[in-house]
Amino acid sequence: MKYKDYYKILGVERTANEEQIKKAYRKLARKYHPDVSKEKDAEEKFKEVSEAYEVLKDAEKRKAYDTMGYYQPGQDFRPPPDWEQQFRSGGFQDLEGVDLFDLLSGLGRGGFRTGRAGGGFRMPGQDYEVSAHLGVEEVARGTELDIPLAVTEMSGDGQLRRTAKTVKVRIPKGATDGQRLRVPGKGGKGHGGAPDGDLYVDIQLRPHDLFRVSGHDLYLELPVAPWEAALGADVQVPTLDGRVSVKIPPGSRAGQKLRVRGKGLPRPGGGEGDLYAVLQVVTPSVLSEREKQLYRELQQASTFNPRAHFG
Repeated sequence: MKYKDYYKILGVERTANEEQIKKAYRKLARKYHPDVSKEKDAEEKFKEVSEAYEVLKDAEKRKAYDTMGYYQPGQDFRPPPDWEQQFRSGGFQDLEGVDLFDLLSGLGRGGFRTGRAGGGFRMPGQDYEVSAHLGVEEVARGTELDIPLAVTEMSGDGQLRRTAKTVKVRIPKGATDGQRLRVPGKGGKGHGGAPDGDLYVDIQLRPHDLFRVSGHDLYLELPVAPWEAALGADVQVPTLDGRVSVKIPPGSRAGQKLRVRGKGLPRPGGGEGDLYAVLQVVTPSVLSEREKQLYRELQQASTFNPRAHFG
């Protein structure tokens, strides 16, 4: 049989871990995807990359492959005798003319396949990745999305075709900005008994008029008047559940954070993040004569020097 260097096909070291192999596969699958690729022989390379990933992502198949040893790509070889004793479970009596992938693809399925069914190609379904732009309120309560996909699938005669489908995805409460959700089996359809691909949904939060999101916490800029900061006050603050009363301590300063427990975004394991009201001391832009007089009296009566630390 002919040797195929699956590590070289994916462009990874033989010591690569599962995540590195997956990352390399996704990069190459996007590069050679028949829907978008302008590379020469993109379809054949796409199949080659998919075949390599199908073997290396499976711990048992990868172990069997590694145990065969290393040869030059395309070189004729036979697995060592101890390989057959360890991994063969029936099926092929003579390895002459058997394809390496057919040999490995039978592992864990009650014996090796005697060939490619109907002459077709066994290929796992393509993984797809999309971005979902959501509002803060949507991730706070959870939502359901209909995501349109244009997927490439292999027909019974081995030809790739483009198919449109819509996938319904449930976004759970507590999803956060930048989170990547995996929806198993909702990518492209596998061929020849191979598993369907997965759909990955990247959560991206739209900017909110009031709240800034940090993990599961919310931040709100809270404007207060100079006298509210100096004397203290009870003010109404908006949250995702309606307004709540927040106490501003006397002598508060600009930039000070007031914590409102449990008024942030829900956490996946239960509970909620917090809301932080960040004080912004705002002075009136228009003053009446009476207000000006009061500020003058305060100026004369006060010994406060905000620049005393300058020395």
